[in-house]
Amino acid sequence: MSKINVVYWSGTGNTKAMAEKLGEGIKEGGKDPEVTEVSKVKAESLKDEPVFALGCPSMGAEVLEEEDMEPFVAELEQYVQGKQIALFGSYGWGDCEWMRDWEERLKNAGAQIVNGEGITCLNEPEEDTLSALFDLGKKLAEL
Repeated sequence: MSKINVVYWSGTGNTKAMAEKLGEGIKEGGKDPEVTEVSKVKAESLKDEPVFALGCPSMGAEVLEEEDMEPFVAELEQYVQGKQIALFGSYGWGDCEWMRDWEERLKNAGAQIVNGEGITCLNEPEEDTLSALFDLGKKLAEL
């Protein structure tokens, strides 16, 4: 496998920036990142991928974006058994409940969350978050 998918939804550009930095780490690790907005991907296209990443900011009452990402994840759940998935996203308020719920949901469907938890940041990602995402991308390339 030379390609690693990074599928994301971003409203303000913060989660997109996170996805792009993750892609840079994947490339540095020797694999080809495919960084794509969720509206351009079908969940079924990931069914044979052992490793991939998903990104979405917290929306509303700390939930996934409901028009594109939520239906995508709902369909994807049937394919995640045994997969290694990295999660990431930004938030503007709250305590990251959406990320904990997302992690639990995918674990319950049989996925393994890379590093045990998603990477989050308040609003725009700062250097420490971008560095963590870059390192996560390199780790994904090693899996």
